[in-house]
Amino acid sequence: MKITTGKLILMGILMPFATIKAQQADTVKTTKLDEIVISANRIQIPYSEQSRSISILEEKDIKATPAISTADLLHTVGGVDVRTRGVNGIQSDIGIRGGTFEQTLILVNGVKISDPQTGHHSFNLPVNLQQLERVEVLKGPGARIFGQNAFAGAINLVTKEPENSYAQLGLMAGDFNLWGVKAAIGVVNEKESHQLSISYDGSEGYKYNTDYQLSNTFYQGRIALGNGQLRLMAGYTERAFGANGFYASPNFTDQYEQIQTGMGAISYETSVGKTNLTTRAYFRQNDDEYILRRYDPEYYKNNHMDRTIGLEANWVIPFTNSTTGVGVDLNRVSLNSNNLGDRERFVSTLFIEHRMEFYTKRLNVTPGIQLNNYSDFGFNSLPGIDVGYHLNDQWTLFGNIGYTYRVPSYTDMFYSDPVNEGNPDLKPEYAWNYEAGIKNLRSKNFSSELSFFIRDGKDMIDWTRASDTEPWKPVNLLSLKMKGIDFSSRFYLDEFLPKFFHELSLSYTYIDAHAKTYETLLSRYALENLRQQLRIGLQLHYGKSITHTINLGYYDRVNLPNYTLVDTRIVYANEKFSVFVDINNLFNTNYQETNLVVMPGRWAKAGISYSFL
Repeated sequence: MKITTGKLILMGILMPFATIKAQQADTVKTTKLDEIVISANRIQIPYSEQSRSISILEEKDIKATPAISTADLLHTVGGVDVRTRGVNGIQSDIGIRGGTFEQTLILVNGVKISDPQTGHHSFNLPVNLQQLERVEVLKGPGARIFGQNAFAGAINLVTKEPENSYAQLGLMAGDFNLWGVKAAIGVVNEKESHQLSISYDGSEGYKYNTDYQLSNTFYQGRIALGNGQLRLMAGYTERAFGANGFYASPNFTDQYEQIQTGMGAISYETSVGKTNLTTRAYFRQNDDEYILRRYDPEYYKNNHMDRTIGLEANWVIPFTNSTTGVGVDLNRVSLNSNNLGDRERFVSTLFIEHRMEFYTKRLNVTPGIQLNNYSDFGFNSLPGIDVGYHLNDQWTLFGNIGYTYRVPSYTDMFYSDPVNEGNPDLKPEYAWNYEAGIKNLRSKNFSSELSFFIRDGKDMIDWTRASDTEPWKPVNLLSLKMKGIDFSSRFYLDEFLPKFFHELSLSYTYIDAHAKTYETLLSRYALENLRQQLRIGLQLHYGKSITHTINLGYYDRVNLPNYTLVDTRIVYANEKFSVFVDINNLFNTNYQETNLVVMPGRWAKAGISYSFL
């Protein structure tokens, strides 16, 4: 199936005028976020009560965004830097507020996803957009809650729990011979629910050796057991892709990579008196085969297999005006690699925080600390504190301080090839993080947040070299300080404009990065952050069934030319049937998100889905 880009562009331009009469029809009312409980926090706190900078993408946002992968979706979040190689999230690095992909923790339903080989694999996830209920983005230090990988922030993907049995089938097609099929089924009764989804998609690529194939399988279950809930989760993703210029140098046009990632978790949630106890066992394995010459695989290739297996328990104890959270996590990671060698690490963690409320709940204070012991790096402690004060029913002042820490990955320490040389003498990197801000989440017509942040890093890890003729090598820098502002706001336009104008969103992030030791060195990761990021989104509703979204993004990266992208989606949906049309990079902008890969130009996509039950 081939979609003509010109016809789709014409549809996108004419749709507002062809359906303008529908402005008199009712529109879907905005769901306020006050009642959402942030599941990424060990102490469950409503979104409106959080003393942190947190962005939420709800299901309605996900459906309206011109994205077919989670990486594409995160492009719309201010302060989040998505640096993709290829398309549709096939290989994506996620940073927050100038942090690198190694400094961002990914979670699925609160289960931590980290890769000891390299953070490049942290976003190898088996979850499709259609399965997501919401995405929670914690911007700023999360180490005292989640541990060392939440150095600059954390992203938690929360999947749906169906209320009724269902069956769903979806098809997708687009330019560059893009195609895809998705199927899902859910069975629900009074005591349990089970759902299984399977997807498969691929493309011939937008230039030589950028083809890909991707399959995802994901299961989620819930069973009432005793006075609690047994929750099950398992997923597997397999992806193979041409990696033209993805790594090392743009001159390596025949690179190829195959990855298989499996994950699983079993949790039990119960109440003991007034307290809540959650126990969990989790597992993840990632197999990675990298080939330098796709059609001559024996010339040079690397094979890596890493495993993480762990046990954790979290206990929440409520008091009259306070709540205590206590957690324990024990995990073992291992790696078998023809390049990095055979490695093993044991990590034990103790977490505690205590949330206190004063002055009829206008003031809240939450200090906490995480204690970790690494079998190869020893002991560390990660303290932090959050403070919030409600000025009135709408406006809240907030601030937090946190200490963060990250041990080097095995790739940082041991990887070796003709253009890269690991450093086994690397030390962990650490930083103090500071944030202060004000937010309004309860107004009828808008929500808004403004925050100021500083991350003062020491012994920061980055791959550097003095000239283009030398290999890249990771080093501990003396100092790397990032400071900036982060602003976001939503205006609910249908309260005071014609009804087809539904919502306007704005976000702006500015980062000033300074490293004392970079005068004579080239940086691969640490100083490739976005200096400025501006996002503008307009959502229009034509009657009850048609939503039109237009997103504009301006990106000013430290080491690359700035660029502006416009994406759009039109979706028709009723209770059982939906169809969407996307045009990404509407004006065919030439741009790069890394210094190695030129991204595709205009790309049109369309898809349909149907629910049978």
